[in-house]
Amino acid sequence: MEIVAFGVQADEKPLIEQAFRDHHEVRSLDVFLNDDTAPIAAGHGIVCTSVNCDLGAPVLRALAAGGTRMVAQRSTGFNNIDLDVAADLGLTVARVSYYSPYSVAEFAWTLAMAVNRRIVRASTRTRDFDFRLDGLMGRDLHGRTAGVLGTGKIGEAFARIAHGFGMKLLGWDVAENPACMQLGMKYVPKERLLAESDLISLHVPLMPETSRLIDAAALKTMKDDAILVNSSRGGLIDTAALVAELREGRFTGVGLDVYEAEAGLFFLDKSLQAIEDDTLARLVTFPNVLVTSHQAYYTRDAVGQIVDTTVRNVLDYTAGRRSENVLVPRS
Repeated sequence: MEIVAFGVQADEKPLIEQAFRDHHEVRSLDVFLNDDTAPIAAGHGIVCTSVNCDLGAPVLRALAAGGTRMVAQRSTGFNNIDLDVAADLGLTVARVSYYSPYSVAEFAWTLAMAVNRRIVRASTRTRDFDFRLDGLMGRDLHGRTAGVLGTGKIGEAFARIAHGFGMKLLGWDVAENPACMQLGMKYVPKERLLAESDLISLHVPLMPETSRLIDAAALKTMKDDAILVNSSRGGLIDTAALVAELREGRFTGVGLDVYEAEAGLFFLDKSLQAIEDDTLARLVTFPNVLVTSHQAYYTRDAVGQIVDTTVRNVLDYTAGRRSENVLVPRS
């Protein structure tokens, strides 16, 4: 069965092609799946997608009309897929329910330390042979409080690193993680976590219940010198409200690997184009903000696991098997 994979990064392409080599023919494309590119999938029984592909109702209908019967998503998140429409069309949908939590947790800490110790500004200065320390003062995190919103596998890995720094731990989740509690984490209401934490890191999935979890009111609750990190989903933060707070001079640093309107921007080269997103354009101008393009997961270990799981999902589908990765079962 022929497979077409959309949104494939250059580093990812050889891993995908090698993994599928003994099983199915795969066509790897760097373009993302959307209304304009959906016709490319015609004649391909399986479509492999990334989290920034558009799998809304119109695209799914185009896929089904072209003969596609399965969507294999190369990510844990699936908020870009209309599962109800997929089910109505008889499309099987599977995702990657697990990959290295350390890739994201370690990158979240990279963002936190970079904004705390002004690494980007320091590096830019030294490239210009400016070796002054003015404006580069950070602070020790030892003894301070880390607030972890979402304490699943990634949140737990983040908490373990915070524990290694000697930080106090506050957690918020629908269910308490015993492993985090063994580290000394205390579960508290979200409002208390935001008010007392010096470092706040988001590790919850994007669902209707968590959309704009950090809204204007939540931002007002945070300490003026807090550090905020988001390596989960952009829609967890009301970015316009965040910009408004930054304009008031609040927060020691903000590290964002995701952005709520990143589709059509992230993973693409827009360096020669005018950015029409005024919120993002303003956000990246703040000296205490560091924005990266959804790369927290992007380690050889994690991507390798994602690709291997995607291959297993495809093989399960063709063999008529069902696994815990299936979101919409085969009809």
